[in-house]
Amino acid sequence: MVRTRKISSKNISIEDVARISGVSVTTVSRVINKFPSVKEKNRVKVLDAVKKLKYQPSIFAQRLATGKSNVIALVIPHYEGLFYSFYALELIRGIGTLCEALNLDLLLQISSSAHTAGLRGTGGIIFADLIGNRAKLENALIEGTPSVVINNKVEDLLVSSVSVDNEAGAKAAVDYLINMGHSKVAHISGDLITQAAAQRLSGYEHSLTEKGMQINKDYIKKTDYSRGQARQATEELLSLPEPPTAIFVASDSMALEVMAVAREKGKEIPKDLSIIGFDDNPSGLYGPVALTTVRQPLVKMAQEGVKLLHSIMKDKFAAVQIITLPTELVIRESTGPVRS
Repeated sequence: MVRTRKISSKNISIEDVARISGVSVTTVSRVINKFPSVKEKNRVKVLDAVKKLKYQPSIFAQRLATGKSNVIALVIPHYEGLFYSFYALELIRGIGTLCEALNLDLLLQISSSAHTAGLRGTGGIIFADLIGNRAKLENALIEGTPSVVINNKVEDLLVSSVSVDNEAGAKAAVDYLINMGHSKVAHISGDLITQAAAQRLSGYEHSLTEKGMQINKDYIKKTDYSRGQARQATEELLSLPEPPTAIFVASDSMALEVMAVAREKGKEIPKDLSIIGFDDNPSGLYGPVALTTVRQPLVKMAQEGVKLLHSIMKDKFAAVQIITLPTELVIRESTGPVRS
């Protein structure tokens, strides 16, 4: 009695199709990818086997075989709370919407490793920042994979990038506070490993220097962008012998925590303490006091990145472009003149 191997429909491979049809794997691949050079009798055999086995060829494999791919990868560095992050969700929303319009498929990779093996076969890669992923970008460029960086202005590699003018946005926020009479302005920074956080700190310091004010290191608290560290930083600032009358915070999420701590300590916003965030997260609208913030165009940045990548995929010799998008100060209820 001869036993035949039973193949699960979920595990059918191109090798199974080749075995059933009695041709080579190469011939099966050529039939699936509609190469005209395949003999008619072999084409019929392969199509019969595909139908019999209910084989569904991998779209990714098909594109590898033809040398063309409309799959683009979005590489986001892993960090705690990624899928609760307004920043990450806005990037995915912006990229996903434009990919659909341009008939591009989107592959999301959350990683900090240097290897690009999981990205081979993609038509291009968008790197959301370069935290732990710079080597991966360098490998992609060496391999000739079209690549674009967003949320990081890259000037030392031949790669196009789209970023936000974080320094100008931060300076505008602090200028506004100083112009309302605040001389004791503190800053709660994000993780300075990120370019955005470092630029926002630089904008804060630039504003003070330009206004002829001293930079008080006690007024600068460095965090990892978490609400927990924002809470600790606020408690330290409000415990100083001369606490600040205004705080510029590197993200809206942290700014909302700053507001919560201040209210717990009996302070009125903005009568006793003015607060400015950064992002324009919609959650800033729904607290007891609407948050003044710096709006950064996350969706536009994401979509400009897709447009750049799409053009490079069509022309690998396209000129490198460095795009910096402006921010906007959005004035709401959490800021006011210094209390006399």
